[in-house]
Amino acid sequence: MDIWPLYLFHPGALTVNCAITRYASCVIETQSGRGDGRGSIRLVSRDTKREESFPSVAALERARSYRLPLLAHLVRFFHPRVGLTLTTDSQAPAGAGIGGSSAMAVAICAALDRLTGAALRLEDWIHISRDAEAIVIRVPTGTQDHYPPAFGGASAIHLEPGGERREEVGCDLDELERRLVLCYTGKPRQHGINNWEVFARHIRGDKRVFRNLARIADVARRLFTALNRNDWKETGRLIREEWAFRRRNLPTISTPVVDRVIAAARRQGALAGKVCGAGGGGCVALLIDPAARARVEAAVTANGGEILPHGIDREGVRIRVAAKRRFAQP
Repeated sequence: MDIWPLYLFHPGALTVNCAITRYASCVIETQSGRGDGRGSIRLVSRDTKREESFPSVAALERARSYRLPLLAHLVRFFHPRVGLTLTTDSQAPAGAGIGGSSAMAVAICAALDRLTGAALRLEDWIHISRDAEAIVIRVPTGTQDHYPPAFGGASAIHLEPGGERREEVGCDLDELERRLVLCYTGKPRQHGINNWEVFARHIRGDKRVFRNLARIADVARRLFTALNRNDWKETGRLIREEWAFRRRNLPTISTPVVDRVIAAARRQGALAGKVCGAGGGGCVALLIDPAARARVEAAVTANGGEILPHGIDREGVRIRVAAKRRFAQP
């Protein structure tokens, strides 16, 4: 829903999300020099075990392809005037659908902003991150995944003409934390493609997709109200309703493992479950009765899911500055 211009066709559209404590980090170590842009640039991704180097920012900008394209494009945008080593790490599994790349992009923007003195706003980092991701995956992307790492907490992202607007969700975050289970079902075969297929069908005038997204937008509005009232029974009912509509958009949004995990969790006390992100694998989020946590987690594991321990992050992106490094972690 957050990919322009889809939300313009569904007035009042919003998405609801929260920040979890599966972190992405970016560490920048600078080289001593004159600040003339001639220092070397080294990019390192610890979680993917890849790296690449360039003799200067200008050389990076002339390159036609990158081993670490997200890192490279963000360095291009901020154009640092000193040589540096930029190292990233992520606690999100590959293709998890929980916004790991978006959190990484926000962390990189925060660190490069501090290094270069750009003094941009959180919203600017969000939009730069969105555009860098679109360049990398070569399909339109939205902004909802970037708000949790930037701001923390639980958010309603109102999708309006002229741009989106964040409103804090007024639910009890401690209680929400007690009621969430997150599990990983495996990397999707075509990560990100499902969103593009739904987008393309909507733009081409597929009436079924249009109706489903209209219903999802309505569910999201009612979910925001239910969360603000700490009405967990209604929240569960609405998550089930949203998942039913979303599965109708494309058959590849769910998988046999996802279906088994959700069904088994429901039998053991979960109120609802839905796939995260574009689907086709990745993570499943479950809303549970806290008393049923042990049973639900056992059922998830027995049916092919991997439990991902987490809490709800309240702070959003954080920057620490040491004598010779710039660090950001959302």
